[in-house]
Amino acid sequence: MRDYFIRRLLLVPITLFGVTLLVFLITRIAPGGPMESALMKATMSQEGEAVKGGKEGAGGSAMGDAAKSALAAQYGYDQPFLQAYFTWLGVLPREMKKVEADFEDGKMELGLTLPGGLVKVAVTRDDEGKGEMKALGDADLSDWTLRIESPQEVEKKWRRVNPGEDKGERVFAWRAAVFRAKVYGVLQGYLGESTSYNEPVWSMMMSRFPISIYYGVVTMILTYVVCIPLGIVKAIKHRTPIDNITSILVFVGYAIPGYVLGALLMVYLGARLGWFPIMDFVSENFSEMSFFGKVGDLIHHSVLPLICYMVGAFAFLTMLMKNSLMDNLAADYVRTAAAKGVPFRTAVFRHALRNSIIPIATTFGQNVTLFVSGSMLIEKIFDIDGFGLLSFSAVLERDTPVIMGTLSIAALLMLVGNIISDVLVAMVDPRVSFK
Repeated sequence: MRDYFIRRLLLVPITLFGVTLLVFLITRIAPGGPMESALMKATMSQEGEAVKGGKEGAGGSAMGDAAKSALAAQYGYDQPFLQAYFTWLGVLPREMKKVEADFEDGKMELGLTLPGGLVKVAVTRDDEGKGEMKALGDADLSDWTLRIESPQEVEKKWRRVNPGEDKGERVFAWRAAVFRAKVYGVLQGYLGESTSYNEPVWSMMMSRFPISIYYGVVTMILTYVVCIPLGIVKAIKHRTPIDNITSILVFVGYAIPGYVLGALLMVYLGARLGWFPIMDFVSENFSEMSFFGKVGDLIHHSVLPLICYMVGAFAFLTMLMKNSLMDNLAADYVRTAAAKGVPFRTAVFRHALRNSIIPIATTFGQNVTLFVSGSMLIEKIFDIDGFGLLSFSAVLERDTPVIMGTLSIAALLMLVGNIISDVLVAMVDPRVSFK
């Protein structure tokens, strides 16, 4: 068994690599990325300024090549796909505080000012593309890297930034790029910065983890505490009024999506009757309340979202528990135990119940993702600023760093959850041996 789980753990990074690589590719080729959003904002800003100045006929590009290149470098769109991915992953160095300048026609030297405006450097090149840089003063340039790009390389970058455009009469010159190279990516704990909010992705996720973990843990505890006993009662009382009534309630709840039920509860119990708050995680004056007041306020805000979280899993686990227990009650070993005089209660709880929990154990690990991811639609309806709403907003806003960060966490939890399911199955079922 130990060797099996070691192999499963070794497969986790390989699977994560494949998932993140595929999603990274999709974010690069999908329309409406951060580059397009920035260009659209710049165009709208230029048109607005033109209208204010009475230049209604103004047109042209809202952003020059230099600004586009700087923007593309910020988002990694000036690099080939694989290079950009491995830079995000933290395998290849990231070019930070980069400044660029083109050599004038026929000249072999130019001057650059490093970020901050205090250090100036002189860059020289030869015909083979080799270059040197020297500080005009006593500045230390040991942390800085110089790269000389040929006109062909500059043109390739331009085409990546401006796909499908005709270069027209543009003539590309030799270019000098000075930057600080640092390996700084996911493997080093850096998930990038949000293109919409200009905040570190990890900080944005950490601020939302407590809310999503709270709802995830409470939902899982309530679901298992209620569904397992209810499934046992339904199996023992099969085709009795208790079974029939609870089946109607369970299947009605299962037929209603959680977000639809959330909208109904918010309108009728929240807005019209005023029994429960209809948005936010806690009240505005939460910090001023006493301890028991905070607990009561948190519970009051949690009732409606928790009902919506539980409604789908509630029906599934209840019927899974019932059907599994009924199958085991009809098995030969239970009937043999009853024929030997074993009390029915003992036959159920000592023999049949343990085998009936096996299907429950296989699905337990899949619910680990709920600890963090939650439900984006339910969080959207109740305006809960959790992990699910963050993922939903990132997709709508084409916030690529946040999309990649939330996806990486969710995929990791799903893979770990599957391993936890295997461990639980091995603990519950002694017949299982992973060889």
